[in-house]
Amino acid sequence: MKEVTTSGHRGLDFEEPLLFEQGARGRTGVDLPEAKGAKNRLGGLQRKGDVGLPGLSEPQVIRHFTRLSQKNYGIDTGFYPLGSCTMKHNPRLNEKMARLPGFASLHPLQPFSTVQGALEVIDQVAAWLKTLTGLHGVAMSPAAGAQGELCGMMAIRAALTERGDARSRVLVPESAHGTNPATAASLGYQVDPVPGNARGRMDLDAFRAKLGPDVAAVMLTNPNTCGLFENDILEVANAIHDAGGFLYADGANFNAIVGRVRPVDLGVDCMHINLHKTFSTPHGGGGPGSGPVVLSKALAPFAPYPFLVHDEKGLRLAENGQDAPKDAKPFGRLKGFHGQMGMFVRALTYMLSHGGDGLRQVADDAVLNANYLLAALKDELSAPYPGPCMHEALFDDATLRAHGITTLDFAKALIDEGFHPMTIYFPLVVHGALLMEPTECESREGLDQFIQTVKALMARLKSGETAYFQEAPRLAPRRRLDETQAARRPVLRFRPEA
Repeated sequence: MKEVTTSGHRGLDFEEPLLFEQGARGRTGVDLPEAKGAKNRLGGLQRKGDVGLPGLSEPQVIRHFTRLSQKNYGIDTGFYPLGSCTMKHNPRLNEKMARLPGFASLHPLQPFSTVQGALEVIDQVAAWLKTLTGLHGVAMSPAAGAQGELCGMMAIRAALTERGDARSRVLVPESAHGTNPATAASLGYQVDPVPGNARGRMDLDAFRAKLGPDVAAVMLTNPNTCGLFENDILEVANAIHDAGGFLYADGANFNAIVGRVRPVDLGVDCMHINLHKTFSTPHGGGGPGSGPVVLSKALAPFAPYPFLVHDEKGLRLAENGQDAPKDAKPFGRLKGFHGQMGMFVRALTYMLSHGGDGLRQVADDAVLNANYLLAALKDELSAPYPGPCMHEALFDDATLRAHGITTLDFAKALIDEGFHPMTIYFPLVVHGALLMEPTECESREGLDQFIQTVKALMARLKSGETAYFQEAPRLAPRRRLDETQAARRPVLRFRPEA
């Protein structure tokens, strides 16, 4: 149990109250002169009571947010084994390049003649993506993987519409990322789930049975969310093409095959690529994201505005029909500008730093590290599918349940050991899933420390210390929260009486 102190602090682990709990009426860190001669433009809506914001001095604000930052856990702090998220090291060289004045000070409305270098960066990233995937075109503007999915599926819909082929269904494996069925549904398609087989892959016979003239596409993740390669993908591609549909590949796990496999050789028609997962741009915190979409020759004309055009004056962006080449058939505009410039700079720096052979090694090391975890822990935690795996190792909760605890209990115990827990309860097709992705960045020593910790926790569990897990975390700044009540009865406004 935690040692009790008078202050609530434990050494340099501060007990940090809310700003509302620290505030005092009349206290302020900034004095502003009263506005003179300004008319009230709120009509009858002007505020009649207290705003309810805390009164704080400047040192209070600085200390509060500095202390909160010290409670953060990030990839610069330690091992971050979130499966299907690829929380990898962001090289500082990438950050240095993104902060060069010519990139950091860009304005999206500058004349094209003043941003030729920036447009060339975007063009080079696009060229790398087309080379690595083998696909014909690329839409660079999508702001994240989910928007990339939307872009790809809208291009498919536009291609079908042009040929006068209205289709209503999209096939989605049950193990897909949740954004896949959401994307299809948001475009008005009926989502038809395809079950998996005993090997953790999409059931090929079930897939074929669902094919028909109304199927627009199948959305397949490869490697899939169980960390396994869909080795029937060529048969899947041939079958969907014979039925007149398209193969959409969720490229979230491209980092496992980059430099080793070209999606075009697998029959892929379009695929979004998360720059943060494969090419090490920052991930988390809600953005900034970047999810370019590579497109086959049949789909490339339907890429959205704006897109890069080469002409006698250099590089420019086609913003409308007057700017676009005659063979372009954009489905419309996906977002206001051309994408997240800082992410393009970071991604290109990563690509140029590694080269083609280095990117291949990225995939090799990511797969090696995941299989190292799987081999070391398969006798401790039960693995639902036999190895080898690809970039992430998947376990279920069979062993944990046999000793009276849940996946959540085990994850909370890892927090006390100083580790960020792995992804839990995903993919949903595996009961009580524990999904671990070490990425290529982790050293063997770092992996061994995590392995030894998991083994030590399992030894405690097998010795009968069930209560230890059910009460974890004990050493974190906060004990375990009631997550059910937090979801059903959230406190969204500070109430002093509470």
